Amino acid sequence: MTEEIVVVEGDGIGKEVVPAAVTVLDAVGDFEFVEAEAGDAVREETGEALPQETYDLVADADATLFGAAGETAADVILPLREAVDSFVNVRPAKAYPGVDALRPETDVVFLRENTEGVYSGHEDRLSEDLSTLTRVVTTSASERLAEFACDYAPEGFHVAHKANVMRETDGRFRDSVVAVAEENGVDTDEVLMDAFATHVCLNPEQFDVVVCPNLAGDVLSDLAAGLVGGLGLLPSANIGPDNALFEPVHGTAPDIAGEGVANPSATILSAAMLLEHLGYEEEGAAVRDAVEATLENGPRTADLGGDASTEDVTAAIVDRLD
Repeated sequence: MTEEIVVVEGDGIGKEVVPAAVTVLDAVGDFEFVEAEAGDAVREETGEALPQETYDLVADADATLFGAAGETAADVILPLREAVDSFVNVRPAKAYPGVDALRPETDVVFLRENTEGVYSGHEDRLSEDLSTLTRVVTTSASERLAEFACDYAPEGFHVAHKANVMRETDGRFRDSVVAVAEENGVDTDEVLMDAFATHVCLNPEQFDVVVCPNLAGDVLSDLAAGLVGGLGLLPSANIGPDNALFEPVHGTAPDIAGEGVANPSATILSAAMLLEHLGYEEEGAAVRDAVEATLENGPRTADLGGDASTEDVTAAIVDRLD
């Protein structure tokens, strides 16, 4: 049976890096690609950033590859994560040979809770002077994340939180995650999220897998991107029980959109994660190896000190797959 992969380019450089990743996927497997639309341009044309047709396609697909959305990001990516019932966002931050990384020893994977926290959407403007945001943390979502973490990192992981201040919400998150880990015989180390921000910069080698609430995982993984060479190198996976959505961590990069010079590495690495999720372990590893070899030996795009185009880098990766 041929797996169906929904392809949503989105806005900006999504229209360049997603086709690059599709070219790589096409070189290693026989997939059915279904194109769908979402983002700023779609809203301008239709009045809605995420058409119901796109939502339904993503919900029913074996996997989805997404690029980026601009001003409509919250109206696109949050519902798309909901469409695949994504309860964890897997974000690796790794330094690669050949890349001028601030901390070349960095190799950290963030497992970010993906359904609640301050991204639950409960905001109110109560007066000209007062706005409120309700933070939602449940035991069930925290435990589901913890079960995934135990399978992903049975040797142990860190739990980043701020339970010393947010006692009820982060306290519930921490207690739930640690309890599940103890039930599974998995070791955990706790770290306050603000202290983590310092420690990961000074000594990233002490961290391997870090389990975080939603906002903390978003911010701390972007911090780690600065240690490894930038957001152009960070892939991610939004994992649900039946299917998943894969996307680069970077945004639309409007300053270079349309120029053909965007770095496709993060999106192609996201495609490698997609392959592994579908059970194509060897193919996923081959794609990752080809990206790493290209990062080390070139060609490289301008953000990594080179002058290659998106197409040049993509061709080099495909050549290394042969």
